[in-house]
Amino acid sequence: MVSIRQISPELEEKCRTELNEVPSRIPEDLAALKQWLAKQPHLNPRTGDQFLVGFLRGCKYSLEKTKEKLDSFYTVKTAIPEFFENRDPTDAKLQEYMMLGVNLPLPHTMGPAGPRIVLVRMGSYDPSKYSIVDIMKVCYMITDLQLIHDDTTIIAGHMVLVDLRGMGLSTLSQMSPTLIKKMTSVIEAFPSRTKGIHFVNPSTGFDALFKMFHGFLSKKIQERIQVHESFEALHKVIPRSYLPEEYGGQGGALVSIIEDCKNKLVAHREFFLEDDRYRNDERKRPGRPKTAGTLFGVEGSFRSLEFD
Repeated sequence: MVSIRQISPELEEKCRTELNEVPSRIPEDLAALKQWLAKQPHLNPRTGDQFLVGFLRGCKYSLEKTKEKLDSFYTVKTAIPEFFENRDPTDAKLQEYMMLGVNLPLPHTMGPAGPRIVLVRMGSYDPSKYSIVDIMKVCYMITDLQLIHDDTTIIAGHMVLVDLRGMGLSTLSQMSPTLIKKMTSVIEAFPSRTKGIHFVNPSTGFDALFKMFHGFLSKKIQERIQVHESFEALHKVIPRSYLPEEYGGQGGALVSIIEDCKNKLVAHREFFLEDDRYRNDERKRPGRPKTAGTLFGVEGSFRSLEFD
């Protein structure tokens, strides 16, 4: 018996038409994936049905792509401990970072089968006081929870809204080429579908930020980038009803959205504490081990990020 959540008829239809999901075949697909995982000596993954279905959906039920994605997912988590270790959400320092509200999945999706909107506020923190490494740690805690619990994000994808207000060159100074490689490799390793990236409040640092990440973006996602000079222009693409009050919307106040996000992280403390167990043993990988040195050093090779 397969143990996965029931989803809405709208999401079921999207799974069928866009992700190649055949409900009667899910047990067979999961069994094949678990058999493959059991034969990988270096992997120590989660094997729950809901978790694995998320990867199958994110890879449109291509078993080969799912295998590659799962391997990449745990390889990245093992190779970047500064992002993925010591993630106790009750820790006072991490809670302070959570309350900055840098990365916020918004509560309303764009319709019954529409994408989740993720608000990114890179100018919401003082880079002289806060480390971008810990900023990203909290961001990936949120992404981990979405992977496990947010069917909409996995099935319908997410729309990224990047607010550049307050972001200056001091923020960009924290982003070394190695850090950027690590950040983009994490994006590539998660089974997520990015449906678009919208920038609002472009600042003096926008051109520099865009140039830093541009080389890692595929042509497809480059075509989905839009820059909005005003909230009025933004509302033509993302209706007011989905946006926080501070963005001219009707989707709640930022302070409440930030508090709710923090509470969700704290409520899943056990998930984050046990997650440390699921890491690779690269000494057992057939062939050459994949380490931080081989992935992010001069030997590391990075494809352009491809989004669906």
